[in-house]
Parts: sequence; structure tokens; C-alpha cells
Amino acid sequence: MSESESDGVRRFHLAPRTGVAFEVRAGQRVRVIDPTGEQVSDLVSFARGDVREWLSSGRTIDYANTIYLTTGHTLYSNRSTPMWTVVDDTVGRHDFLLTPCSPDTFRIIYGDTSARPSCFGNLVKSLAPFGIEPDGIPTTLNVFMNVTVGADGELTLGPPRSNAGDYLLLRAEMDMIVGVTACSAELSNNGSFKPIDVEVLPPAPA
Repeated sequence: MSESESDGVRRFHLAPRTGVAFEVRAGQRVRVIDPTGEQVSDLVSFARGDVREWLSSGRTIDYANTIYLTTGHTLYSNRSTPMWTVVDDTVGRHDFLLTPCSPDTFRIIYGDTSARPSCFGNLVKSLAPFGIEPDGIPTTLNVFMNVTVGADGELTLGPPRSNAGDYLLLRAEMDMIVGVTACSAELSNNGSFKPIDVEVLPPAPA
């Protein structure tokens, strides 16, 4: 992971299968960018004042009445507080159903028991300095992940619809701690691992 800052924009470049955590203030914007295409990024956030308040898949889907969140939708915490607003979305398909990949994911789904990076492991490592424990990490917003639901309820995981340069732009509605990864699961990323770029932008001009 590399970090830089210029013109008031903080930038993170996540190498394949890595993660980062950082703080944002209310009004700042976070842009998650797929620089090469077909790469998923897991995103999670916690209230800066109380990490027991976290980004909630269930609350968000309940209030939006859709699993396909995009421009204009609000993302809520487990306490039903707005955490993010989706400001712009060049892809339009993300997942908020599946948990971050973990060693157990690879063991149960892939039959792979080898030591390897995972989104859960990368989030655990990145969020630990902020006092967030592994059991406190909820279902992530899986940016660019392409999950469809069949009539029988079966989930199908397809290649991400993101092309090089596509992004999701979020506006923070509260002060937060944010964790982001470049996903480590082959099935999520059409068989390969690629980087993710993240920008933390100042509030939009009034």
C-alpha cells in the first residue's frame, strides 16, 4: 500500500490482496476506483465516536428496499443513522449480501487450507490500531462485486462490471473510521487479483 496527498486529496494505492484503514470527517468524500477493471473492493466503516456503531447491510437494504445500491441511496448504521450517501456511481452493481472473504471462506468454498491473504484478515490488521476487534467487523459493502439472485434464491457470482477507471463516490455523513481492501477471492474478481485506488476528497463546494 502506498499513500500520498496533494491538492487536499489523500490517495491510497492498494496492491492486490491488501487493505488500509483511515479516518474521514463528515462531509468528506471517498472515491473507490478500479484502475484496471474487474476488481472488487470491500468497504466497511465505524462511527469515530463509538466503534460499536457500524455500517449495516440489513438496515441499509431494509430502508432502500433493494439489494442494488447506487447513486442517491443512503447507507445506514446498525443504529439507523445515515453513514454515507452514494454521490456518483459509474458501475451500478455492487454487493451488500456477502461477508468479506476469510480463511474459512477459502476452506469451505474453495477447499483451500493454505495460508493466503483475505479481505477479513486485511481488515483485521488495518482496523486493529483503531481498537476494532475481529468480531466487530460486519458484512462489508463489496464495491463492484456482481451478485445476482435467481428466482429460487440462489446467488450467482459474475465478473465485476467495472472497467478501468470506474468508481463509486460516497459522501460521509458522520466522522468515521473506514476500512477498504483490494479483494483476495478469485471468484469475485474474474480469476485474477488487481489493485484498488482510494481517494479521500474534501467536502464538495457549497
